[in-house]
Amino acid sequence: MSVMRFDPFGDPFRSLDRLTSQMMSGTRTPMGMPMDVWQAEDGYHVALDLPGVDPDSVEITTERNMLTIRAERRAEYGQGANVLLAERPQGRFTRQLQVGDALDTGRVSATYQDGVLLLTIPLSEQAQPRRIEVQHGGRQQQLSVGGEQGGQPSEQTTNRGEEQNS
Repeated sequence: MSVMRFDPFGDPFRSLDRLTSQMMSGTRTPMGMPMDVWQAEDGYHVALDLPGVDPDSVEITTERNMLTIRAERRAEYGQGANVLLAERPQGRFTRQLQVGDALDTGRVSATYQDGVLLLTIPLSEQAQPRRIEVQHGGRQQQLSVGGEQGGQPSEQTTNRGEEQNS
C-alpha cells in the first residue's frame, strides 16, 4: 500500500508544473513519421511508418548531405463532418536526416509497401573497401583496406617473377 501526502492548502501550480515537466521530459518522437535506422554492409536503411499516406504525396529530396522526406496524410472525413474523436495525425509531415560523406545520396532508393517507406542509402564509392598496391624492390604487395577481416588490413605478397612463371 502506498501513502501519498495530500495538502489541500498547498500550491495548486506545483502539480501542474510537475505534470508539464513529465510531459516535456524524455525522448519524443515526431508524431507523424516514426522511423528506424540500421546499418548493413551495403549502406544504411531507414524505415518510416506512414500508414494511410498516399504514396503519391511522398516527396524525397537530397541537397548536399541533407535528406528530406515529406508526406501528407489527408483527413478521411469531409468538410463539415461532426468529428467525435481524431487521434491520428494528419497534415504535412517532414523529417530531415543529415548523412555523412561516406553515403551516396545520389543513389538513394525508396519503396513504399503496407504503410512503410523504406529508404536504402548506399555507401559512396570512396567509402567502399579497396585494394592498394605497394611496390618495392621487385616485389608487389597488396593491402586490402576495410576488407573481409572485420575492417583490418590484410596483405598478400607476391614476387613479380613468380607471377610470370605461373
